[in-house]
Amino acid sequence: MKRCLLPVLLWSLAGPAFAVGQAERSDLETRLADPGQQVLQTVDYANTRYSRLDQITAGNVAQLRVAWTFSTGVLRGHEGAPLVVGNRMYVHTPFPNKVYALDLDHDGRILWTYAPKQAADVVPVMCCDTVNRGLAYAEGAILLHQNDTTLVSLDAETGRVNWSVKNGDPSKGETNTATVLPVKDEVIVGISGGEYGARCHVTAYGLKDGKRIWRAYATGPDADMLVDPETTTELGKPIGKDSSLKTWDGDQWRMGGGCAWGWFSYDPALDLLYYGTGNPSTWNPAQRSGDNKWAMSIVARHPETGRAAWLYQMTPHDEWDYDGVNEMILTDQEVDGRPRHLLTHFDRNGFGYSLDRATGELVTAEKFDPTVNWASAINRDRASPTYGRPLVDKDHAPETTGEDEVMKGICPSALGAKNQQPAAYSPQTHLFYVPTNHLCMDYEPFHVTYVPGQPYVGATLGLYPPPGSDRTGNFIAWDGVKGRIVWSIPERFSVWSGALATAGGVVFYGTLEGWLKAVDARDGHELYRFKTPSGIVGNPMTFMHGGKQYVAVLSGVGGWAGIGLAAGLTDPSDGSGAVGGYAALSQYTAPGGQLTVFALP
Repeated sequence: MKRCLLPVLLWSLAGPAFAVGQAERSDLETRLADPGQQVLQTVDYANTRYSRLDQITAGNVAQLRVAWTFSTGVLRGHEGAPLVVGNRMYVHTPFPNKVYALDLDHDGRILWTYAPKQAADVVPVMCCDTVNRGLAYAEGAILLHQNDTTLVSLDAETGRVNWSVKNGDPSKGETNTATVLPVKDEVIVGISGGEYGARCHVTAYGLKDGKRIWRAYATGPDADMLVDPETTTELGKPIGKDSSLKTWDGDQWRMGGGCAWGWFSYDPALDLLYYGTGNPSTWNPAQRSGDNKWAMSIVARHPETGRAAWLYQMTPHDEWDYDGVNEMILTDQEVDGRPRHLLTHFDRNGFGYSLDRATGELVTAEKFDPTVNWASAINRDRASPTYGRPLVDKDHAPETTGEDEVMKGICPSALGAKNQQPAAYSPQTHLFYVPTNHLCMDYEPFHVTYVPGQPYVGATLGLYPPPGSDRTGNFIAWDGVKGRIVWSIPERFSVWSGALATAGGVVFYGTLEGWLKAVDARDGHELYRFKTPSGIVGNPMTFMHGGKQYVAVLSGVGGWAGIGLAAGLTDPSDGSGAVGGYAALSQYTAPGGQLTVFALP
């Protein structure tokens, strides 16, 4: 295998799919083409989190200084990033999901505030903190999917509500933590609730009026999932009739999970939308025999109809809570001497996958954390009947010992070798920059009865670093074609912040202690660090204003890793073991809610 010098398909409108006259572009397309703005959480449709801004470089980033700050007034986990549209910045918060429009011409003066009224009873049914991964912009509107599943379109100029629609029912455990993706005249949204037995779905709403266009479930009958038994494929073969129903006991698919609470990507040239589905419900594998399709899967859909083109299940019959929702990063690279349209995904299960995004063909699948032991490899033998499936180590499979028995020493933990924190890709280095967790677990499944709106977990966890280590995180550079780590930076705690790569040769990320760090994209050596007031679980972003490049990041400890500090929990088993696993974090940071903006002098 070798790399090529073909440009990555950034879908920041530099690619051939948008090689049209400026007058033909939509407002969203025009703003995506401008690297000085950030109108999507993913930076571009390809989810590369790569900025073409290069004023801040490896040579001068050490001179960064704080330009201004802004307090959000909320003390919970601040995931996601602000948006910049023209001369305005839009900042979101965790529950209650306030939105602030800030004037960049006057150091963040508040222009308007949207403060939704949400019932507080949504908070107890939210898994893993009251986070929200941010806003999106399209055609003059700011789009927010609230924690209570209300999807809202706000006038970007005034903050006035254009329309709102309810996407789920919190009384059944359905909530939202994710951002949305505007595509053409639609808004694509997912939902959370797998820990409450929700039967999850992805839905398209009209961008102008909020009317539902289509909804595709992760489990159940073919018609509900918007799949075609003959034309929807997995690894090149038709999935066949009732592909989901045949892999569940009775009607368990009705509370089957498979939630899409992560990130969406879009390839305009192929006109395909990509996302991942989460764990099947419950976490107790003894209660749901079979592969439990199509939880734990990568899904490619046609956005206008919702019809699935192909699927790939990474962790059949999940026994470890290895959600498959992490981002799909779209690049064009050369593999074995020929150009390929790739989709790269760093799964919770510890394997980094690259697939052909047109066909769903598996290209590479290798461990991106060397401690992964639940499976030895992904079967790459095309002639094998188990092609594409993990080679599971039964000594690290909870179902081996059964209910009410503890399976010890499983790596990675349920938090995954990587969770929702998004990686970045640089077309300069052809490397992916991946924030990772470095944790193992003890796993005890137990029988649980489904009651709507009540937890449907069925397992208790104990989390700890791998043997011989006292650190729970790494920040790595990954070669997606060769499937190998190029360099790695050990961190005291999981790196729960997203990564940002820039044309200046700099990669930014944050730490749970609160450090914003800048490293050299080539070799990872540290160039700059600054301690923000609270742990960083948000995603660094960069923008231009007044001819000057800025970097901004939200800090406010929380998310699954920081749930103990964010929610004031003290029992080590709370937060599915995260309170105990991150007990030392309280010595390094405290709850907060602040935006910090940096610039060169």
